[in-house]
Amino acid sequence: MIECHDIYSNYNTSLSRPILNGITLKINQGECVALLGLNGAGKSSLLKAMVGLLPLQKGEIYINNLVMTQKTLNRVRRQIGMIWQGGGLIPQLSALDNVLCGKLGTVSSWSSLWGFSANDRITAQSLLRQLGLEQHEKQKVSKLSGGQQQRVAIARALMESPKILFADEPTSGLDLVATQQMMNIITDLRKQGMTIVLVLHDLAMASEYTDRSIILDKGRVIYDGKSENIQHQFAHLC
Repeated sequence: MIECHDIYSNYNTSLSRPILNGITLKINQGECVALLGLNGAGKSSLLKAMVGLLPLQKGEIYINNLVMTQKTLNRVRRQIGMIWQGGGLIPQLSALDNVLCGKLGTVSSWSSLWGFSANDRITAQSLLRQLGLEQHEKQKVSKLSGGQQQRVAIARALMESPKILFADEPTSGLDLVATQQMMNIITDLRKQGMTIVLVLHDLAMASEYTDRSIILDKGRVIYDGKSENIQHQFAHLC
């Protein structure tokens, strides 16, 4: 479960307001939610805040009843998998090594000097196999297609067996086939009971794949409800 209680981020001089400007919301376990809004509305910033990457000036965030603070941040992050816009992969590393990087947030700097454990490698290889990439595990991700790279990004996000998955425009730059594959994977994760929050620009995709949509405008929630007929709700912004 995710809860944001009246959260405000730093004041942005170019916007003449905080990026996040008093957001309160609750997302229950197992929900699949779309974050929608025009550019600059605060969608990606909200995801960053919910993984502790955007400092708050006011308000609190709870992840599965654990309030996010500097002391609890590592415990909070272990419960969340994150797919960044564009994948956020390291091009010169192999698919397997990129997936293993999903463990870096939970091992000490000293431990990482000795490499990853055999169990970690087994887990990473299993995830790549589940996503149809077992033949590409040793290949540099720069040599993979966009759709394959996004599947590597999903595998990396799942390395800690998170209860929650955040994805910032997970289909950006993908062709129709790769987009369908990506959304099918997200649908399968949803069926397994994972809580999923997607930043999307495609309203039809939000209607098809999510039950609930949250529309942001100028750092505030202006709609929070069913994804059906979301085009009508979004039209008020245009």
